[in-house]
Amino acid sequence: TYPCKRGYENPTCEFDTSVKRRSQRGHIFSNLRNNLHIRQTTMTEEVNPKAYPLADPQLTQKVLDILQQAANYKQLKKGANEATKTLNRGISEFIVMAADAEPLEILLHLPLLCEDKNVPYVFVRSKQALGRACGVQRPVIACSVETKEGSQLKQQIITIQNSIEKLLI
Repeated sequence: TYPCKRGYENPTCEFDTSVKRRSQRGHIFSNLRNNLHIRQTTMTEEVNPKAYPLADPQLTQKVLDILQQAANYKQLKKGANEATKTLNRGISEFIVMAADAEPLEILLHLPLLCEDKNVPYVFVRSKQALGRACGVQRPVIACSVETKEGSQLKQQIITIQNSIEKLLI
């Protein structure tokens, strides 16, 4: 028997840390232990020095919060290809990239493009956290917040842009 999510030994509860599944009693178990492990290791792990500017934990939290809101308002494009498209079209407010993308070189065309287009960009430590903030269950290595007329997020976006630009100075 394995301890179930509630913490007690139960012969009918089986806990598998790799997949979501249902026990005989109908409890849904997910990979919570793996998520906690990911969160703990990414904050202490060394990141690639090419991932500059790297957001500190407070700025990371603010950025992830605004990404979540932008996803709700349909102002978010997920993935390196879509982020590149928004930059080329001139509709990107700022770009967020994951510092733990493997290999990191698949992202490194974006900072050059951002500097050409004068768009702020920042790296966050975890692609898992970036994916969760974007509202998908898969890791996301890059995303872009788009402009929209009359958006309720405009003031928050400006605040984040200023914070990111302070990192670049």
